[in-house]
Amino acid sequence: MINNKVLAIVLGGGQGSRLYPLTDKRSKPAVPIAGKYRLVDIPISNCINADIKRIFVLTQFNSASLNQHIKNTYHFSFFSSAFVDVLAAEQTPHNKTWFQGTADAVRQSMHHFLNHEFEYALILSGDQLYQMDYDKMIEAHEDSGAEISIATIPVNEKDAPGFGILKANDEDIITSFIEKPDASLLPEWTSDVSDEMKAQGRNYLASMGIYVFNKDLLVKLMDNPDTNDFGKEIIPQAIESHKTLSYQYEGYWTDIGTVESFFEANLGLTDDIPKFDLYDRTKRIYTHARMLPTTKVAGTSLDRAVISEGCIISAAKIEKSVIGIRSRIGKESTIINTYMMGSDYYETLAEMEHNKIDILMGIGERCFIKNCILDKNCRIGDDVRINGGTHLEDTETDTYCIKDGIVVVKNGATIPKGFII
Repeated sequence: MINNKVLAIVLGGGQGSRLYPLTDKRSKPAVPIAGKYRLVDIPISNCINADIKRIFVLTQFNSASLNQHIKNTYHFSFFSSAFVDVLAAEQTPHNKTWFQGTADAVRQSMHHFLNHEFEYALILSGDQLYQMDYDKMIEAHEDSGAEISIATIPVNEKDAPGFGILKANDEDIITSFIEKPDASLLPEWTSDVSDEMKAQGRNYLASMGIYVFNKDLLVKLMDNPDTNDFGKEIIPQAIESHKTLSYQYEGYWTDIGTVESFFEANLGLTDDIPKFDLYDRTKRIYTHARMLPTTKVAGTSLDRAVISEGCIISAAKIEKSVIGIRSRIGKESTIINTYMMGSDYYETLAEMEHNKIDILMGIGERCFIKNCILDKNCRIGDDVRINGGTHLEDTETDTYCIKDGIVVVKNGATIPKGFII
């Protein structure tokens, strides 16, 4: 089988400063998404669905919660070679620095990879939302005789300057590559795409940051300590001397790089026919199996709401919102355009009395919450009003911040009763 030849490497990304404060206490791959998953579950699930079950996740920032999630989630048979392992940046006698980029992360971890038999390294990003059949990409790589394959997606003129853009010949072999081109250069970089993509004005082929490398070539390329990044250095240099395939993908794909893109990706799940399909049995998303009770709803008007397990909801209205696990929402509250991540545990009545908790975990009564992200374990007091939008300036406080009009209440923060944002 092809997939016995593949070793998957998920790049956890850097500090994730553009996703702050969601990455204040956790790495990017550990950020909760869709109410019950973590971002890292996306590439790992894509691998498992393609029967690729030897997976390394590379990380260096705030990796404790990611370690815990993977340890508690991905268990395979004792008699199988399958595994999902986290590799954090480590100092060795030969290397005393942290990862300096995507390629440097692979270079520093190479001695772990070489303990396993494989022919192809599948290199993935830990902060993207998509469902791809990796086995088809591996097959195309083998059939073409390529040494490197790059997953590509057509993008429009507005988005193109944010990506590595490439051109390929009639056999989908990449002939040229430019990293984040200036808009003035774009007329020279259009590509032949499908009629559907042309109709949408998506005429530029962008790298998705998903690569297949032949093992021998990857080892050779990693010998150069001066190249730290795949997109900026390894790929542009390699295509001149190594056969590189463009594997074109036209499904839903988004890079979760900013608070705004994260917010839009989550709220997109409330659409009648969401672009990211959580309900496809052949493309399941796996995560930690929690033994949670069913969600209980009383007196609430629900419109385009995604509600996870274990919630207790007495709100007046929930509209175009994603409600995460163990969420509690009080009476007469209105929730609109909001991603509420939920809670890691339930507070018992005894704990509430013993700790004299004045504001319970979750959203209190008579609140109005709009255009907001509530991180895990937040406490929103009664009569709080949060009305996010572009009328608000970017702000940073101890308990919340505002980015691009989106109000993000920080992990574990308490918003006092009657507070207005």
